Amino acid sequence: MSFIDLIRKNGASPKCSAVIVAAGSSVRMGFDKLTAQLGSSSVLLRTLRAFEASEYVGEIVVVTRMDRVAEIADLCAQNGIRKVSKVVAGGKTRMESSLIGVSAVKPGAKLIAVHDAARPLVSSALIKRVVCAADAHKAAVPVVPSTDTLKAVGEDDFILGTVDRATTYRVQTPQVFDAILIKGALTKAAEAGLALSDDSAAMEMTGFRTYTVAGEEDNIKITTPRDLLIAEAILRDRGEL
Repeated sequence: MSFIDLIRKNGASPKCSAVIVAAGSSVRMGFDKLTAQLGSSSVLLRTLRAFEASEYVGEIVVVTRMDRVAEIADLCAQNGIRKVSKVVAGGKTRMESSLIGVSAVKPGAKLIAVHDAARPLVSSALIKRVVCAADAHKAAVPVVPSTDTLKAVGEDDFILGTVDRATTYRVQTPQVFDAILIKGALTKAAEAGLALSDDSAAMEMTGFRTYTVAGEEDNIKITTPRDLLIAEAILRDRGEL
């Protein structure tokens, strides 16, 4: 199915409620990566602005730590992030925070996107691509091909075998799902006591197949101080720094 085929016949753009997960502890960073400056804006503000600007996003819910709820609400108000309907406290794990976020969106939401707050370079084209694919297939995630040779390694640190690179991809966010399906999948995962780091993994548990679209190499996740330098280089190359 071509990308054009994914656009609704009546010409209306499909819209999603976007859950921005910003509840991490930034242990590997050494400081709060979401407040780190990336050019003229913080990492979190760049992420929020990307979803605020997308015509494919009708609402934003931010999931963060309890001690940052008021701070982020003020950040949104002071910077014209008008699509934010709620800023809520997350859970102990990424999966718990995702469940809290998808449960907080407006009742009429048809599609829900879940995005890492630490991916501030997400493009409008990528948001559009994933939302349109999810509108057609109920669940869609962006992926990029693995370029390195991949090995399976045992507990004794010896190689067990080579993983077929042709069928292996790195998964990114935003991941977009039918609202009812993702709420049910995350609820089941929580009831089973699972700590999943990827929301599409909850869909896999239910047996539902998730569609993939082309991700973007620039859509990096800020995890270490070095990632900030890479992000700045990308923005400089785009002429956006």
